[in-house]
Amino acid sequence: MKKIGIVGGGQLGKMMILDGKRLDHYFVILDPTEHCPAHSIADEHIVADFDNVEAILEMASRVDVVTYEFEHISVEALRLLESKGKKVYPTSYTLSHIQNKLEQKLWLMQHHIPVPRFAGVESFEQMCGLLEETGYPMILKTCTGGYDGKGNAVIRHRGDERKAYDALGAGQLPLMLEEWIPFQKEVSILACRSISGDISVFPVAENRHRNSILDETTVPADISEETNREAFAVAKACVEAVDAYGMLCIELFVTKEGHVLVNELAPRPHNSGHYTIEGCYTSQYEQHVRAILGMPLGNAELIRPTAMKNLIGEKNGLASLEGLELAYRYPNVKVHVYGKERVAVGRKMGHITATADTIEEALSQVRRAHTCISF
Repeated sequence: MKKIGIVGGGQLGKMMILDGKRLDHYFVILDPTEHCPAHSIADEHIVADFDNVEAILEMASRVDVVTYEFEHISVEALRLLESKGKKVYPTSYTLSHIQNKLEQKLWLMQHHIPVPRFAGVESFEQMCGLLEETGYPMILKTCTGGYDGKGNAVIRHRGDERKAYDALGAGQLPLMLEEWIPFQKEVSILACRSISGDISVFPVAENRHRNSILDETTVPADISEETNREAFAVAKACVEAVDAYGMLCIELFVTKEGHVLVNELAPRPHNSGHYTIEGCYTSQYEQHVRAILGMPLGNAELIRPTAMKNLIGEKNGLASLEGLELAYRYPNVKVHVYGKERVAVGRKMGHITATADTIEEALSQVRRAHTCISF
């Protein structure tokens, strides 16, 4: 039995623990929410803020290895753990090259990995000058902290500059401009490297978003074999570029010409990889646990076509699950409920997965089940 510490007790941590418990591992989580999703199944829960360095040190003292389920944590705290001889995966080095989106893009570009055109923003005037050079539309992004569309503002036309700039802090936060890609589709690919050096890559997943939040994922992605090979090559190059250990999600745009551009990296299991629980021989969560413990990696191949649909909050208040029995009328459906005490508009409350002989049938089942469930 190994003892694993997780910074974060959300749904990704919960699913990591569920797979890790099958292997009889012990888990200590750190999360400020007393009844977070992973609370009920963690062996220990340190209730503390994510920037509480003393609490992170305390957690690390109780475990063999530390990992994290989201990237908005202190790189310096991870460096401190490493300086004390603690094993941390992904490492502070990996997180330091990913956490800031501008630095991430610069690093990828330096490693000849294809990305959209981008530039750092130092002031409103400088941003307007950049737009004169690049033309419209462009996307203004905060360099840190954004997720699910938060921290992004599209500048579609001349005259939209001030609104976008003010919406993202009016210069109080580091900003970057990025090329608007008229993509064919959005896909993601999960790669995993063990501390033993083995690398495993999952199938390319096709993603559809609603209100900038992931809505549906279908696997395999409907792309050409050439695009598929390019995505695999880019995924492996990203793992090497940021020296990643454990899971790394690479979000990609597929251009109209069928080439791929890296949108963002996430050094952890990812929402678009939920499908792996039922759809693959090894889930992304088990693979992550195996990787950070130096165990042989599992088979990442797809068993059969799979669809996933997120259950996203549409109101604010206490969560109350309804309709589960109705959803299970569809025989291939698996419902995952995260166990969050409160529902909020846009908050991920769970997801539904189905496997079938075709993507169309799998997607039909998750969509029909989705109409049955509410929080």
